[in-house]
Amino acid sequence: MVLASNSPRRKQLLALSGWEFTVIPADIDESPLAGEAPHEYVLRLAVGKMQQAANHSPKEALVLAADTTVADVKDILGKPADTGEAEAMLRRLRGRSHKVYTALAVFRTADRTLLTDLCVTDVPMRQYGDEELQAYIATGDPLDKAGAYAIQHPGFRPVLDLHGCYANVVGLPLCHLVRTLRKLENHPGVDVPQACQAALHYKCPVYEQVLKEI
Repeated sequence: MVLASNSPRRKQLLALSGWEFTVIPADIDESPLAGEAPHEYVLRLAVGKMQQAANHSPKEALVLAADTTVADVKDILGKPADTGEAEAMLRRLRGRSHKVYTALAVFRTADRTLLTDLCVTDVPMRQYGDEELQAYIATGDPLDKAGAYAIQHPGFRPVLDLHGCYANVVGLPLCHLVRTLRKLENHPGVDVPQACQAALHYKCPVYEQVLKEI
């Protein structure tokens, strides 16, 4: 397997699955198109990353790419350009729910089979205070995160009472990946839901339903 990402979070999550993989980072223009819906945006970028990585992959490879974004209604909130934009995003999201979209693109180079999948999670943000917000921005963590936050940040913990796929918000919905690879008769060597929940310290309420869907 080839992972078309240099994201530490995606590498950590994929390692939980038991699949062996190498990394071929993909660097593409992530600017949204005019009028592009969030689900269309992440699917386009995931396929674009896959295509770039596939051009540098072995002939017998399984190339995995993913793209994650935060959306407030129809507005796509990418990575903030600076601390001012990070503050504006965090203030906008505070005390409200938004959605996180992750698209997966899996490409088998041997027969050029392409499969995609999409995970959407509703994310309720807590009413964090201004001092907390500023202290979090000062860590620098928001600047490389879509929506200017990391759900797993131990000091900030901005999300309240999540009831969806936690791994999706981190950047790689593992159960969606499992069900996608099943279609290629490719199965993990470990119990992925158990490994994911143990690593993220989260009791997932949706994994059984996800894995039932084909």
